[in-house]
Amino acid sequence: MLNIRRNPSGNYELETEILIPCPIKEVFDFFAQPENLETITPPWLNFKIITPGPIEMQAGALIDYQLKLHGIPLRWRTEITEWVPGVRFVDTQLKGPYRLWRHLHTFEEQTDGTLARDHVTYAVYGGALINRLFVQGDVERIFKYRLERLKNFEFATTSQQG
Repeated sequence: MLNIRRNPSGNYELETEILIPCPIKEVFDFFAQPENLETITPPWLNFKIITPGPIEMQAGALIDYQLKLHGIPLRWRTEITEWVPGVRFVDTQLKGPYRLWRHLHTFEEQTDGTLARDHVTYAVYGGALINRLFVQGDVERIFKYRLERLKNFEFATTSQQG
């Protein structure tokens, strides 16, 4: 599932969810390793974490990235503003291409695996027209790629390494 809508405050909200047929510990451990973000980000973004590792995930952790969007090099800095191991975490953009970016990741144990959800609240410079013409399509493509990668990913082998 992937849905983007404009909320009453004028920001945009993206929601995704996927049932991953793995235990919650394996799934959360995968997301708790920032370097795994490169694995589920589309290659056309040339996404790289530039913060020296290992990065200890916790509230207050800062992570710097570089990427290219439509050939334009960008830097992005996020802060982990909430960290509840095995349940949820939030990364919030401090510097980057969005006027606002707050990404809530939640994990819920199910009988047949782990329900992983994304809830992103974002705002763009230039408002609704810029979002419609340039941003929303890219955000949808990025998260569709992410869902496809997660659907076909072998979690046990990744979480047991390192």
